[in-house]
Amino acid sequence: MLLQCGMDGDAGRDGARGAWLGAAALDTLAELNEMALALLAEQAASAGSEPRPLLREVGALCRTLDGEARRRAAAAPYLLLDAGFADRERWRHGAPQVADSGRAPSPAFFTVPGTVEVARLCLTYAWHLARAESAAARLLLGMPPGCAALIAELSLRRIDGLAERHPEWLRPRWPAQPQLWRELLLAAAAGEARALSRAHLHGLTMLAAEARRVAGVAPAAPAPGQAVGAPERGQLTSPAGTMSTAPSPRSPARP
Repeated sequence: MLLQCGMDGDAGRDGARGAWLGAAALDTLAELNEMALALLAEQAASAGSEPRPLLREVGALCRTLDGEARRRAAAAPYLLLDAGFADRERWRHGAPQVADSGRAPSPAFFTVPGTVEVARLCLTYAWHLARAESAAARLLLGMPPGCAALIAELSLRRIDGLAERHPEWLRPRWPAQPQLWRELLLAAAAGEARALSRAHLHGLTMLAAEARRVAGVAPAAPAPGQAVGAPERGQLTSPAGTMSTAPSPRSPARP
């Protein structure tokens, strides 16, 4: 399933999906998110690792999620991992004809066994979306069009090699936002559909804000009484960074 991420346009399979976004891409997204949560739990339990702030805040909570709660958390409508998908310099220097950049590597967040494999699957998924559905890459991965074009030019062999050489690229999305993670994990643990929807909206708002920042677009002024950066109730962010009234792609929680 991890490589079956074509955009099949089967909107009828789940009314919560946008007509443009295929079921297989979302199934794969959920699989990768489950792997992300398992990796976080394993890293939090690693005795030899120095806890990062995010792990100190939510590591114990992540480890206590049962299978159903983990699946609910994994149904977030965006990838819970990042590999610098918005870093144009990273992917420009990742091209086959260009040597790696001279920037010092960032300290690895994940050091446990399995990191390379998850990095390989995430990069392969990102590469496929960049080639086949750049709109989905923007929405699910926070990947701007310029980075999508650079990633799409890489060969599958090159993507595999980058994952092998640079597992330190893999890190949780928003590692400096433990409150967002806590909101998502607590809602998933409780199985509360409304709380999960709010957590998803907060994540989508973050992605939209990052997309505007990368594009150099000033954020829109909030409506009277609306919190800065918060979407209006019932709205989601579309791939272009505008608002949509479509519901979250998945909401496998109790009403």
